Amino acid sequence: MSDPAKTRRHAERIRELVASLVREIKDPRLGMVTITDARITGDLREATVFYTVLGDPTEQASTGAALESAKGMLRTRVGHALKLRHSPSLTFVLDNVQTHVKEIDDLLTEARNRDQEVQRIAAGAKYAGDADPYKSDDDMGVDGVDDDEEDEAGDEPERVGAREDNG
Repeated sequence: MSDPAKTRRHAERIRELVASLVREIKDPRLGMVTITDARITGDLREATVFYTVLGDPTEQASTGAALESAKGMLRTRVGHALKLRHSPSLTFVLDNVQTHVKEIDDLLTEARNRDQEVQRIAAGAKYAGDADPYKSDDDMGVDGVDDDEEDEAGDEPERVGAREDNG
C-alpha cells in the first residue's frame, strides 16, 4: 500500500502525461479530446483516466476506440516517465461533464422558477389571524381578563366573591 499523497501525485502526473501524449497519437478517429482526471489504485497498478470529447456520441465512440488502440503505447510511455517497477494499466472512461452540467443547470432553473412562484404567492398573502397573535400584558386587565373581551361583551363579567348592594 502506498502513501495517499504519493498516490495523488502519481495520478496527477499520469493525467498530465496522458494529456500531452494524446496529441502525438496519429489516429484519424481521435477527436477533440480533453483529459479531465486520473485516478490510480493504492498499489499503483491500475490507473483510470477520465476524458471528454467535443462532439456527438459517434465522435465520442470513435475517440474511445482510438484511445483503446493507443493504450499500449500510452502505458509504456507513462511507465517510463514514472519510473515505477510496474507500469500501471490504463482504463479510459468517458467523463460526461457536459451532460451533468446541463442536468444541474436545468435543476437550478426549475428551482429558481419555483422560488419566484412562491415569492409571487407570498406577496399577496395576508395573515390568517391577527397580525400579532401573541397577547401582551398591556392587553390584559388588572383582573387577568382580556380587556378586548370585556369591551365586546358589553358588560363586565361576574367576579367570584363580588358583593351585591342590597340598598
